Amino acid sequence: MAGRTLDEAGFDAARDGIGAPVRRLEDRRFLTGSASYVSDIHAPDALHAVFVRSAHAHARIRDIDLAAARAGRGVVAVFSGADMEADRVGPMRTMWSIKSPDAPPMAEPPRFALARDTARYVGEPVVVVIAETSINAQDAAERISVDYDVQPAITSAAHAIAADAPRLHESAPGNVCFRWIRGDRPKVEAAFGDAAHVVTADLVNHRIGGAAIEPRAILAIPPGGRDKLALYTATQVPHHIRRLVSEQLGISEARLRVISPDVGGGFGYKGKLYAEESVLPWAAGKIGRPVRWVASRNESFLSDYQARDHRTRAELALDRDGRYLALRVKTYANVGAYVSTFGAAIPSAIYSALLAGVYATPAISVECIGVFTNTVPTDAYRGAGRPEACYVLERLADRAAARLGLDCAEIRRRNLVPATAMPYQTPIGPTYDSGDFPRVFERALVAAGYSGFPARREAARRSGRLLGIGIACFVESSGVAPSRFAGMLGARAGFYESAAISLEPDGSVRAKLGTHSHGQGHATSMAQILATQLGVPVDRIEIVEGDTDIVPYGTGTFGSRSIAVGGSALVIAAKKIIEKGRLIAAHMLEVSEHDLRFEDGRYVVAGTNHAVGIADVAHAAYIPHHFPLETLEPGLQETAVYDPKAFAFSNGAHVCEVSVDPETGHVALERYCAVDDIGTVINPMIASGQVHGGVAQGLGQAILEYVAYDASSGQALSGSFMDYALPRARDVPFLESEFDESQPCAHNPLGAKGCGEAGTIAAPAAITGAVLDALRQLGVREIDMPLTPSRVWEAIRSAKLRSQIGQDDIGGENKGRPERHRASRPGACKDAG
Repeated sequence: MAGRTLDEAGFDAARDGIGAPVRRLEDRRFLTGSASYVSDIHAPDALHAVFVRSAHAHARIRDIDLAAARAGRGVVAVFSGADMEADRVGPMRTMWSIKSPDAPPMAEPPRFALARDTARYVGEPVVVVIAETSINAQDAAERISVDYDVQPAITSAAHAIAADAPRLHESAPGNVCFRWIRGDRPKVEAAFGDAAHVVTADLVNHRIGGAAIEPRAILAIPPGGRDKLALYTATQVPHHIRRLVSEQLGISEARLRVISPDVGGGFGYKGKLYAEESVLPWAAGKIGRPVRWVASRNESFLSDYQARDHRTRAELALDRDGRYLALRVKTYANVGAYVSTFGAAIPSAIYSALLAGVYATPAISVECIGVFTNTVPTDAYRGAGRPEACYVLERLADRAAARLGLDCAEIRRRNLVPATAMPYQTPIGPTYDSGDFPRVFERALVAAGYSGFPARREAARRSGRLLGIGIACFVESSGVAPSRFAGMLGARAGFYESAAISLEPDGSVRAKLGTHSHGQGHATSMAQILATQLGVPVDRIEIVEGDTDIVPYGTGTFGSRSIAVGGSALVIAAKKIIEKGRLIAAHMLEVSEHDLRFEDGRYVVAGTNHAVGIADVAHAAYIPHHFPLETLEPGLQETAVYDPKAFAFSNGAHVCEVSVDPETGHVALERYCAVDDIGTVINPMIASGQVHGGVAQGLGQAILEYVAYDASSGQALSGSFMDYALPRARDVPFLESEFDESQPCAHNPLGAKGCGEAGTIAAPAAITGAVLDALRQLGVREIDMPLTPSRVWEAIRSAKLRSQIGQDDIGGENKGRPERHRASRPGACKDAG
């Protein structure tokens, strides 16, 4: 039987396959207003919820008067924590109770969806009002009277560990959530004793927020005549939410369906459990009517999980030639008022694992201490632990270059792990399977025109501007972790991914995955993976995600894992499809399956021109008139689960050029060049967009964004976009992005590594380094992010005052003071004064 030809099948590898810059298939829906977000879901007779949130950072709840609210117009119900307690609704549990073999167990104080007895941060939910309209609910919420006994508040890690600090939780002495110790401390101490040079940096990686374009939104629909409670929520992790909410409500997971439709940005912080995701389904079930809630922007600032907030002392030991001997890091991480879903794992296991970076440092020791404060809990935000690690290493590299009088590129070049060392066992634990760090580094310098920078700096100086250049090199662990390894460290979840593929009778393909797309372009990239595997054009492939009743059990999308882990599951399932299809094709062609090879969507009989296309095979699979049914089942569907053997380690080198106006302190990005090794590039256009978006968010942290609290009251000082500045188009330069595909991942079937967080990891360090390089000639040694005009101007002013009274920095360690050492060659880290 002659099958369809390749032309008839319509597959073109250059147009549809891996590596092709296919335009995003999903964009037409978004551009034409056909997307469906939680707020677009129609639910007849739906009620509206409004939350009353704590106005105090730390207060005991003495009494709540709900009578006036319950009597309000259109009010259906008003609930407090006491009502949830009466229904035996449990606490919100973390998904990763971090375990360190050299430290006490992590403290996980109980946290309830509606505060019981005590509120511990401004914005914590205390009461929920449910009414016929949102206006009715808001009016009733304003009638609620809460009698608070206000307590002293803590907003910083330094205050939390002070001897006189109030204790926030009985189960957390000294306000310590966890202590995490990693590395070979005796070896590190010995190396510091023998070092020719030691540089120290006291660093602040400040707190930031997510601020996605779509605020969090939830719709809960009670079972009614059905046997399932439906929860629509703007989440990145539908199955995690189903599990955690079921635990709290004390119901079977089989009784809860979680649907995450289109989501307008996630960035990690939407991949965690929130109080509202428990309150609404509980309330809907209690009332018997659908309940919806959409966060206001002010609520988002007060209740969305925040990120970073590290205070670090880092020390680097070097020999006389500037080669690294040892690294010693101690970090205090502010986890906020409670331990959130992955809030303890990020500043401990994930952050510390990346403190080797791209550098061959023989000995490393790390101590991370997580502390409770009266602030919004922290958790993942794009990068999640990796930007913090990169910032530590790159700030130390610049200081080491200044101390030794070396160019900033040279100090890095001398310490890069060579490609010949792969697989490379880091002294902190992880093993890098692949990577050519020197190759990526040199490509980035060439792309950025590094050798021509002195001439550009001089031209800028003549026009009254200060030009600086900064470098950031990084390693990113993508995929989060192999399940077994994460379990050893206290995770309550696996980090595998699942895929189910159905080849339909007409030859089209439907693939269901446990991942979730909220801007990543999965409908396109995953289709390209399948197109390459099955020889089916991308416009005949449908990708389905986000509904726990439809897709196989999966982990979701975060941690740069979707392609490396979810895509790998898809490849494995596709190979199973091909193998079953081979049996069907052999029956159709009346040959042995061993005589068939599969290529470009066709099964070809070896040594002949006889072939059958996969579309014809699919058609035959569902009409098994002549099948040997005792050995061959009808249909063509397969599933697969992929749990990575190890991390997929992407890496990159980014170079940033900035100009600084010394009269105003304004920082402008003139140029940004990125070279990234993300393994196999599925779609270069989408991958470049991911890097560009990451750089924009990293730029935001570096020069604009800052979550601020009043130190005495714990009140949020950045509760709107009037106080929290995001990058605008004019702030972001054209990004020069390249990919190096010479080192694919050695242990997954795609050879892919993570991509989505690369820009956010590198940009804060690269931009900060560039600004300090520009200001070094004025005697400025250090500025904490964000590098706002006022901070930069004040640093310039302070340096000028010190210079006038003759204060010189002898050791190159003190903030704002001029270096004594001079760079030995042109380029970054040269004191141009």
